[in-house]
Amino acid sequence: MFKAARLAALLLTTSTLTGCVVAIGNDGFDDDEQWEQSQKRNERYIDSIKLGARIGAIHADLGEPDYRDSFQRNGDTFEVLYYRTQHRHSDGKTTRDETTPLVFIDGQLVGYGITAVENATR
Repeated sequence: MFKAARLAALLLTTSTLTGCVVAIGNDGFDDDEQWEQSQKRNERYIDSIKLGARIGAIHADLGEPDYRDSFQRNGDTFEVLYYRTQHRHSDGKTTRDETTPLVFIDGQLVGYGITAVENATR
């Protein structure tokens, strides 16, 4: 009798829980739309920046980079900020090959793109 009552209670509880959905908002953006807008904004911004721009101003405008590298050589501080500018993989993650690197020496933009990284790391 006790087992039958427990089983009935379990079945009743389970049947009332089926179909429950918890929805958490996404700030009004579809995920695809959000990354596409961010990617386009980053690309437009990077196309318009001038060499010599300060890292603080770019960081303030574009926000946190997707990746960041830094190192020192001969007393100079090198920083590379990577921002997403191109879609390559539909895996829900941003990889380095989907970004454009911005290269700074002592806080000043000296170039962007793979060639700038290669020149800075020679």
